[in-house]
Amino acid sequence: MEGKLLTVLLCLVSTVAIVNAGDPYFFYTWNVTYGTASPLGVPQKVILINGQFPGPNLNSTSNNNVVINVFNHLDEPFLLTWSGLQHRKNCWQDGVAGTTCPIPAGQNFTYHFQPKDQIGSYFYYPTTSLHRFAGGFGGLRVNSRLLIPVPYADPEDDYTVILGDWYTSGHTALKNLLDSGRTLGLPNGVLINGKSGKVGGNNEPLFTMNPGKTYKYRLCNVGFKSTLNFRIQNHKMKLVEMEGSHVLQNDYDSLDVHVGQCFAVLVTANQAAKDYYMVASTRFLKKELSTVGVIRYAGSNVQASSELPKTPIGWAWSLNQFRSFRWNLTASAARPNPQGSYHYGRINITRSIKLVNSKSSVNGKTRFGFNGVSHVDTDTPLKLAEYFQMSEKVFKYNVIKDEPASKITTLTVQPNVLNITFRTFVEIIFENHEKSMQSFHLDGYSFFAVASEPGRWTPEKRKNYNLLDAVSRHTVQVYPKSWSAILLTFDNAGMWNIRSENSERKYLGEQLYVSVLSPEKSLRDEYNIPLNTNLCGIVKGLPLPASYT
Repeated sequence: MEGKLLTVLLCLVSTVAIVNAGDPYFFYTWNVTYGTASPLGVPQKVILINGQFPGPNLNSTSNNNVVINVFNHLDEPFLLTWSGLQHRKNCWQDGVAGTTCPIPAGQNFTYHFQPKDQIGSYFYYPTTSLHRFAGGFGGLRVNSRLLIPVPYADPEDDYTVILGDWYTSGHTALKNLLDSGRTLGLPNGVLINGKSGKVGGNNEPLFTMNPGKTYKYRLCNVGFKSTLNFRIQNHKMKLVEMEGSHVLQNDYDSLDVHVGQCFAVLVTANQAAKDYYMVASTRFLKKELSTVGVIRYAGSNVQASSELPKTPIGWAWSLNQFRSFRWNLTASAARPNPQGSYHYGRINITRSIKLVNSKSSVNGKTRFGFNGVSHVDTDTPLKLAEYFQMSEKVFKYNVIKDEPASKITTLTVQPNVLNITFRTFVEIIFENHEKSMQSFHLDGYSFFAVASEPGRWTPEKRKNYNLLDAVSRHTVQVYPKSWSAILLTFDNAGMWNIRSENSERKYLGEQLYVSVLSPEKSLRDEYNIPLNTNLCGIVKGLPLPASYT
């Protein structure tokens, strides 16, 4: 009887752990289906994972083997990506159109990845079509191993806060709108963990705190275009981690959480025992949209005050906050050695690439791009074409130059792939000539965001770089009419996506891929293609190339 009960319990949680002399394995089964929910009070079709919207929190530890069998019960192909996970030597698991064939309707695919030498707060979401606008996203946390010290005391509990703007139109209608050449306009509202609350409404508490205790809140913006300012009535937030790095622990009244970004903060229940509102408000839009969620002190029945903390005004405030973030040089991350033992500021730059985002009309339809090229996904994923040595039939390398034209007026629609030499130390400048806020992400890596300033970048700006304690992260923000610079070593072989975190801009071409090839073609540098990989496009049905050794 006990054996049957254990089997039932394992099925219910859809996870099994196998522990051996190596890193432990955790197995999950995820069923992706359509369902109906009313996030903004209007019933609409959403994407559920195991019946949940948002999807289940994925809780892991550094170096664990995570195996997720994803069953696609939708009526169209589907893919998930694990935003912020680096997939060392293993871009096969990245789950974007340039690396992976989507899971056909009615079929399944098993992801197998390790958050190797990583800790921190992340999230997953769909990359196919505009599925992200229907759900299918959720929190992903990577805890430190027990032997690695964390620079703060263990919190009483660990909460995930999934933030995002939201549209009441379905993802298919939104896709048709973009495909017709139009834009989406403003979102209809803001969600916290899939719900929208109202001040004075009958809001069930999302989280509970015991007086005197300290809690960790992981804040992730999984939305589509809006920076969200997050704050908690009467409570300070101590920032301890962002995008996989421990940071200097400053207190904040509010935080601008940009699209694609995650923060971890500590909040102490040191106020009168009652309810308090969490508030999330859009920034940099013509119209401010807000929502609230309730944090309840245990045993309290006193409603939260209707007086909400104000949203900051202007983007200069946000830029100053960006500059306040500093790497914690003495803290250990996923390894025992301190983060600051890696002296990135002493490495010579071997290549400088400037990426200028732009918007244009192509054949009467809105497109976005980098350096005059608007990326289009191919039927054969770029990595598969490259691995099968058929690249020339699918794309051309280096269709953009490292230094773009001084003025970009048109866009060419084609695959955009940069070739970058393995293990070179590269500077990338993102320059934004538009009046809108930009947030960019790089798969497969973390990088050092060393500067962000108004105006145009010039080589003289390097003297303003933070070469000591810039935060190692995977997103960078570029403010209106401004630029930002990042530094990194391209030491992770594979095909990796650089993209706008604005889903509309990314869908309409504001992305590119970086091909980083190891000349050795060795398992030391890159894993072989998994045997369960779906093959599509021109490589469908072909035998796999010879394995690396």
